[in-house]
Formats: sequence, structure tokens, C-alpha cells
Amino acid sequence: MKKPKKGKYDAAIELEKGAALDSASYDKTQTIKVLDAKVTVGGKAGIAEIRGKATGRTDTSINGTIGIWLSIFRYMRPDGTINHVSGWNIMLPLTPGQSAAATAKAFAEKINSAATRPYRAASAGGKLRIIYLEK
Repeated sequence: MKKPKKGKYDAAIELEKGAALDSASYDKTQTIKVLDAKVTVGGKAGIAEIRGKATGRTDTSINGTIGIWLSIFRYMRPDGTINHVSGWNIMLPLTPGQSAAATAKAFAEKINSAATRPYRAASAGGKLRIIYLEK
């Protein structure tokens, strides 16, 4: 059996790899739309826009929640090692009348407080900007 050949490191290719950003709203009046669907190792941000006031969560079902998902991906580091980055599903319960800006801020706070995850986020109005930031 042959040993697998190690590929050459190509910065242009590796820095374009990253997580696909997806979203879903289970609220009747607050929506979320992905504007830029890839968060790359090279610093390209994933951007989502939240609109409307939330109807909010009134029971224990998924209704009245909103979520984003960052996919699993892997990339090669300059030293030839492969970094496997786990996916992340973030769901937030909404309160009745919650603004789009408040929801974007809540997502940013949740992402920034997760010390073991390589992502950071910022919000401005109803827009959420997520970057990949490896320590």
C-alpha cells in the first residue's frame, strides 16, 4: 500500500477555504437572509441580514426562533498539517417585539462568548458579520 502523497501548500487556495453560512427563521415576522455565504480562512466575512420585529417564542416548539449554521470544513496550514474545523449551529429564541438589531447583537454576543470556537462577529443594525479568526 502506498502512502498518500502530501499536497503542496498553496496559500491562494487554502485561504479561500472556509465555512458555508446558512440561516433559517422559524418566526412569523422576523426573517434572516444570508448576503455573503462564505466565511473564509483568509478573512472574507460571512454576512447575514435580519429584518422585521419578532413575533417571538410562545411555547417550547421551534416556532419563534431564528438560527444560523456554519458548516464543517478543513484546510491545510503552511506547515502541511490539516486543520479540521467543526460546524456550528446557533439557535436563538426570540422575544415578542424583538428588533432585528437586537437579534443581530444577540448572535454576535453568542459567537464572541464561545472561547473554543474560531469565529468572531460584529453587528450593525440588523446586519451580522462573521469572520474566521484562528488563534
